[in-house]
Amino acid sequence: MTADDVLRDKLRKIEALFAGAATPGERAAAGAAAERIRARLKQAERTEASVETRFSLADPWSHQLFCALVRRYGLTPFRYHRMRRTSVVVRAPKSFVEGVLWPEFQELDDALRSYLWDITDKFIREEIHRGGGKADDLSEVGG
Repeated sequence: MTADDVLRDKLRKIEALFAGAATPGERAAAGAAAERIRARLKQAERTEASVETRFSLADPWSHQLFCALVRRYGLTPFRYHRMRRTSVVVRAPKSFVEGVLWPEFQELDDALRSYLWDITDKFIREEIHRGGGKADDLSEVGG
């Protein structure tokens, strides 16, 4: 299994977790997880009003991941005029945002960051310099 396959499997498992998969069989059927999450969203929309929630995402990869996740569940990420490019607003029930969307994003973002870190570190060690790209710590100022 390649590193890409391992990451894909981990992302599917994260999604299955937030879809409320209770049994091993449900967890194995991670392909249906997005549909179960959309059903949870529809249920929340029937019982509570949607509110606007603003998110600030520090880097373009997190921003791209978050917008893709929001769209996956049938919601629309947007920004108001003059908002920073790092800001994203989503209109959805608060319980869905706090209980599913944001926690799932954080888990996915952590998994992708870890993967990107590992790939970058490996490339630097193998292609640039074995010592890596960290600066040495000096015990005294001036050296």
